[in-house]
Amino acid sequence: MVAVFNKELLSWYLITVKLNQAVENGIQNAQTPTASTSRSIDLPESSSAREIQPSNTDTLQIPIKEDESSGQELDAGQVKPVESEWVISIKDKLQQADQEDGAGSWAKVSIYRIPQCLREGDDNKAYIPQTVSLGPYHHGRKRLRNMDRHKWRALHHILKRTNQKIELYLDAVKELEDRARACYEGQVHHNSNEFVEMMVLDACFVLELLRGAAGGFTHLGYSRNDPIFAMRGSMHSIQRDMIMLENQIPLFILERLFAIQAGGPSDQVGWPAGSQTGVVARLALRFFDPLMPTDEPLSKSDRSKLESSIGTTFDPLTEQGGLHCLEVFRRSLLAIRAGPKPTPRVWIKKWSHTNRVADKRRQQLIHCVTELKDSGIKFKRRRTDRIWDIKFKNGILKIPRLLIHDGTKSLFLNLIAYEQCHLDCTNDITSYVIFMDNLIDSPADVSYLHYCGIIENWLGSDAEVADMFNRLCQEVVFDINDSSLSRLSEQVNRYYEHRWNAWRASLKHRYFNTPWTIISFFAAVVLLWLTLAQTFYSVYGYYKPH
Repeated sequence: MVAVFNKELLSWYLITVKLNQAVENGIQNAQTPTASTSRSIDLPESSSAREIQPSNTDTLQIPIKEDESSGQELDAGQVKPVESEWVISIKDKLQQADQEDGAGSWAKVSIYRIPQCLREGDDNKAYIPQTVSLGPYHHGRKRLRNMDRHKWRALHHILKRTNQKIELYLDAVKELEDRARACYEGQVHHNSNEFVEMMVLDACFVLELLRGAAGGFTHLGYSRNDPIFAMRGSMHSIQRDMIMLENQIPLFILERLFAIQAGGPSDQVGWPAGSQTGVVARLALRFFDPLMPTDEPLSKSDRSKLESSIGTTFDPLTEQGGLHCLEVFRRSLLAIRAGPKPTPRVWIKKWSHTNRVADKRRQQLIHCVTELKDSGIKFKRRRTDRIWDIKFKNGILKIPRLLIHDGTKSLFLNLIAYEQCHLDCTNDITSYVIFMDNLIDSPADVSYLHYCGIIENWLGSDAEVADMFNRLCQEVVFDINDSSLSRLSEQVNRYYEHRWNAWRASLKHRYFNTPWTIISFFAAVVLLWLTLAQTFYSVYGYYKPH
């Protein structure tokens, strides 16, 4: 240790050292220790130091170096260096990762963020609400704040109509806060009060819409000219936003607040207390009915057959309670399914020739409409309200009618995203969309399906429908072995590969496609028989004359 100093600056040096020590003692987060640390020297205070004046010409150099490897302990007057902000931030991230990876934390998630691979392209708008935000994912977006004042209006109407206090709703949601937070993927960056307020406000807004669509908004105290709480044009955009995966409220929150409302003394459009089980889900199905991809009602005979096969009267909500409105809507599409309930998917399977991990390259279930038509397969409309209920028999492929409108793309994309994220559900909607994607390769395929009554196009041109289906499953990982339509596709492909069917179809297409060709064919056959008969009698008369 070397110390070179000027006596005239000794007093200033001592003052600086003491101040430096005082500052270091008061700071909690010290600087990161380096390979060489500087230590201060406690020099005896000179009696003449206070009388010495500093000089600009004199210099002070006190380089003191200490090797870390020496392992010397810190002086009694020094502060032990604490962890740097960088190390602390890393430990915080590791602690957060440990919490997220805790047992059962992912098992409770039901409202997911859309994976980034599905967001790429022009389909990102189909996942982001454009009118109203529900839940924490899009809360506070600038373009969606205009709807907040209508949410407060809805809450005010509820409290006024039921003569209840807001504390009743806040306390009810407060009890379910941890359970509600667990439904969302990742960490919800809202404190307890903000989260509870958001849940109460959004849930009451949703309940007013569901009840107003079922019993009328005027019965709930709203004006018939209300800009939101009336069956106006804006309701369609609200319905599309409320069916998005990232824009969901847990169903148990809605049920709890609905039960509180139904117990109010002056509830005009309520149900008896204790009978709220499944009511919110049924209201949601009625509210989202305009988004249904089919309007074909199930015939009474088919309903009776399905009810007899199931053994009970059909009710799409007899199973365990739904998770949110999108899941309830999906279950309603797949509600009537004769036979045993399909088992949930196993995402990662053992590697073998029959069971393998989902392969993006193996998504071709079936050939397109044009190719199947050329091989002799006919297309007919199947009269059922279950779009997945496709049948194939004797060369006839029966497909239920599908309505294509401006909300179909967003609906299918969010249903597919939910099936991709949620492991405890089947991939029936994904299988159906990929099946239709395989069938439709060109506008000509759409045109022929429309001719057969299978597709009702309210979107625009046939090219737009073909482009929509070709883009729906671009980034979806799907295994044909895990498809509910794989067996039907195998039957269709076997029929398609039979060469005789193709020859017969080609003959019919070329020579029997119009009534005139059929008449010409029969005329030719008659002429051929007459020619043969004339030849026969001529030869017969030559060898056996009379």
